[in-house]
Amino acid sequence: MPIPQHVADIIVDPKAYADGRIYESYAWLRANAPLAVAHPAGFDPFWVVTRHADILEISRQNDLFHSGDRATTITSKAADDRVREKTGGSPHLVRSLVQMDAPDHPKYRALTQAWFMPPNIRGLEDRIRKIARASVERMASKGGQCDFVREVALHYPLHVVMEILGVPEEDEPRMLMLTQELFGAADPELGRAPGAEAAADDFATIQSVLADFYQYFAQISADRRDNPRDDLATVIATSQVDGRPISELEAMSYYVIVATAGHDTTSSTTAGAMWALCENPDQLAYVKDDLSRVPGFVDEAIRWTTPVKTFMRSATEDTEVGGQAIAKGDWLMLCYASGNRDEAVFEEADRFRADRKPNKQLAFGYGAHLCLGQHLARMEMRILYEELLPRLKSVQLAGPPRVSEALFVNGPKSLPIRFEVS
Repeated sequence: MPIPQHVADIIVDPKAYADGRIYESYAWLRANAPLAVAHPAGFDPFWVVTRHADILEISRQNDLFHSGDRATTITSKAADDRVREKTGGSPHLVRSLVQMDAPDHPKYRALTQAWFMPPNIRGLEDRIRKIARASVERMASKGGQCDFVREVALHYPLHVVMEILGVPEEDEPRMLMLTQELFGAADPELGRAPGAEAAADDFATIQSVLADFYQYFAQISADRRDNPRDDLATVIATSQVDGRPISELEAMSYYVIVATAGHDTTSSTTAGAMWALCENPDQLAYVKDDLSRVPGFVDEAIRWTTPVKTFMRSATEDTEVGGQAIAKGDWLMLCYASGNRDEAVFEEADRFRADRKPNKQLAFGYGAHLCLGQHLARMEMRILYEELLPRLKSVQLAGPPRVSEALFVNGPKSLPIRFEVS
């Protein structure tokens, strides 16, 4: 049985991800059609995977469910045709880890993996804590009221990741703008054409943003080859796979994925955590009472926000998932934000609970494509809230929060708060 048309249409409506209707649809799907086919107008049919168990089952079988054979994010037929025409047949404008499968994926992941593992990032803790303290001071200077997204959540992870990558601080506003234009292409405030109604996969806009990224990082790459430094940009610029330098497209794609996903998702979860504290003063009291609870609070904020809402996979052969026959070539949407509200896995799934143990959240993915930056993201959030919570006496919403309109990566874009700090 196909998914009812009105539900299928919500799944590809960026506004539904901003106003919360997507969560209502996810709940209906988990109860009535947890693995079923959607037929939205203008899109190829695709399976919608909403249960935690099915998302895990697909994610752990990377040979059976590929990332790179078809578009990795939900894309209309028209946009897919234009991308393939531009690339000579590939469904991808970029070729990052996200779009790769074995044997390439593990080789390219290995190029930077050590930079993001706990032994390396522990050496960054003092520097990150200094950045976090500056962010808290910035918030404290606002006189008890601010937009937490614009004053804190956007800039703190951005500064951390750009330092690791090697982007000069004066270029951070440009990186932030380009990231918002890429992930927020469908949002009338964040997209390249503010106020315009844009498609989530608007080809011309995304191509234009990527061209700006490539132009910027081509200069960075050339500099690092001539003047190597102890930064991630140097690693990317000088990387080799199978004894040959990686291609310009692959290098530029690597820069883009680090420079965008490396901070935008953490910004969203940082803001989502503060939003939850505003609405749940009992949770604020609970975490403030014992700062050893901060890591659990952070994991719950990650589950609660789930910035990466969906990824697409395609079946490499006929198979079965959750009792449903999947045919070779079928396209599947993994709905992480639904899996993270699955009542079969999470008690009181629609409540924010910093004491949730175990917390089997899926926001970082699973299997070979498990998020490379997950340890850094957790550390950044932990350090910020370790610095902020001892000083935060109270916090509440000072106006309605607003969420970005996007099908792939989204989160709070405005969070007005009123607070008291010591």
